[in-house]
Amino acid sequence: MRSKYRLGIDAGGTFTDFILADREGTVSLFKVLSTPDEPTLAIKNGLALIREETGVSAEQVVSNADLCINGTTVGLNALITHNGAKTGLICTKGHEDSIEIRLGHKEDGYRYDPDYPPATMLVPRHLRKPVAERVVSDGSVYTPMNEQDVRDACTYFLKEGVESVAISFVWSVLHPEHENRAAEIVREMMPDVQLTIGAQLYPQVREYTRTSTAIVNAYLAPILQRYVNAIDVYFQGLGAKNPVRYFQSNGGLALGKVVANQSVYAINSGPASAPQAALDIAAPWGDKNIITCDMGGTSFDITLTKDGKANVNKNIDFLRYRIGIPMIQVETLGAGGGSIGWIDSMGLMQMGPQSAGASPGPACYGQGGENPTTTDANLTLGYLNADGLVGGRLPLDKDRARGAIRTKLADPLGLSVETAAYGMFTIVNNNMVNAIRRVSVERGYDPRDFVLMAAGGATGAHITALAREMGIRKVLISKLASGLCAYGQIISDVKYNYMAPAPIRLDNEGAGAQVCDLFAGLEARGAEDLSGDGFADKDISISRSLDMRYVGQVHECTVEIENFEITQASLDKIKAAFHARHKELYTYDEPHNPVEIVNVESTIVGHVAKPTRMKIGAGNGAQTALKGQRDMVFSTKGTLESTPVYDGTALGAGDHLEGPAVIEEVTTTIVVEPGWEVELHDTGVYVLTAQA
Repeated sequence: MRSKYRLGIDAGGTFTDFILADREGTVSLFKVLSTPDEPTLAIKNGLALIREETGVSAEQVVSNADLCINGTTVGLNALITHNGAKTGLICTKGHEDSIEIRLGHKEDGYRYDPDYPPATMLVPRHLRKPVAERVVSDGSVYTPMNEQDVRDACTYFLKEGVESVAISFVWSVLHPEHENRAAEIVREMMPDVQLTIGAQLYPQVREYTRTSTAIVNAYLAPILQRYVNAIDVYFQGLGAKNPVRYFQSNGGLALGKVVANQSVYAINSGPASAPQAALDIAAPWGDKNIITCDMGGTSFDITLTKDGKANVNKNIDFLRYRIGIPMIQVETLGAGGGSIGWIDSMGLMQMGPQSAGASPGPACYGQGGENPTTTDANLTLGYLNADGLVGGRLPLDKDRARGAIRTKLADPLGLSVETAAYGMFTIVNNNMVNAIRRVSVERGYDPRDFVLMAAGGATGAHITALAREMGIRKVLISKLASGLCAYGQIISDVKYNYMAPAPIRLDNEGAGAQVCDLFAGLEARGAEDLSGDGFADKDISISRSLDMRYVGQVHECTVEIENFEITQASLDKIKAAFHARHKELYTYDEPHNPVEIVNVESTIVGHVAKPTRMKIGAGNGAQTALKGQRDMVFSTKGTLESTPVYDGTALGAGDHLEGPAVIEEVTTTIVVEPGWEVELHDTGVYVLTAQA
């Protein structure tokens, strides 16, 4: 770190987290309630809290920071609530309905459900305008573009008040001239709209995926543009010497102008930083197989890292919309501290996905919430301190929590309040376990080969129960756990993905030279972009991948390759890598069948200096941190058990204790179930292990 500070900000649905690291190695965590209707207000409140607790003003922090990094849910929330910009689509005539036809595909789990409703279209039918033009699969022009069709579309869009326009033509990746000329006309006639050009945003083969990706980008672009402008202006007013960086779904940082133009990369920016943080936290033990669980107030996010690499997805249906660009795989479900308990038509208790959110919040917040939530259950079970969350800034009302559980669940089901609360706890845990299985077991990984990493303020109360259910025997919980994604931001690098279509059979003469030229072009662009961003050659690294398949296959798989020189002779290395990857994914390979490349991709990384890892002093024994006893429930019987409660701020390196116990940190509570023991490491990480 060249300057004194580095600041990471992660805006979640309920809380906004701040991580402040300084040159001396002090890493501090701060939390404030999110303000979804005015995102910059939460940032102002967080910086005010930093001043209150440290005496360092917002101006001092920002003007002396080498990096201020923002992970935002603005794009995600707009997509969830369908509150994006009014968007128009200009497409090849006859393909206006491709985003509704969706290749004839329903999402997994609903394929044979005739009652499953269609996805809400981000561009209504009357705003999808056809253009007479056609490029065929060899890149040649079959029908020249009718420019008047584009002008007619712009005239209609102006009349309808369209804010953003997406352009996507068939086979435009092999002949982008039609899209580029259409873009010139749009800029001429609609100079104030945001414009997304499909072949530039996602230059890959597959028309439906490219069109859908372009539409999502266009739908979010004005929202992100306004957000980025507001954040940049605010930080400039505080004396920022460096531009604000924004976290992307691909696991890297980017400038605001990049995020505004490529808004689809910012959809899942918050949880995408979790794998990087988890690897850094687990580094002292050499753990590289990690499942990270992030339970906040609204949602539960899971990411998986195998052999030090995060799972990356492409061409996925996210919130029912096909997105092609690379995204860190984040499994998300509605299982947060605000998840509401209810009784279904069969008389069975359910948890979520409905959430009380930050407002009105759980019943125990005393802000008007009447429904019982996960937080109410944890308070009733004795896991949470009634004195309040976030260091007492958010007091909890146990009577309101018990009243909500009694009225809505316990009495209707004929249960005691404690038994109903433990039922809520168990059900939400089962929901989370099923999600963990989706990123592990369903991808061929045995979760018992992984370490479980806790992130998010609510996870600590559930983490040993989750590990027990999954058969995982080691859990890591950093003192920074409730702000782990914000921490991941300040240790991450700048990352850009560059793609190009490459319909090349590897047995064709000259295939090696073609692939080599494509990679060279992509990487020259990436080096130029990062050089303009202030990175020297020594700080830039490149990784490569190809989308490949056997000739005649419908779907391809992504194959990572090393940065060796690609010649005709070295193509055997690429073939071997493809056969191995195909066998890993599908249990078989066909080494005698011809192989073809569909797309190539280079990931260009600009490496930034990392802040010093947290260090804490030696402890004086866990008993010195004992705060007292509290009645808690650890079984379906609802029996109260007197349990020791420890002050996490008074524990030091080497301090050891056994469950059952609760450790209260300022922004999280750790429940150590019976059968577990825990020791605090000098990096500020609690190491929990299942007793034999």
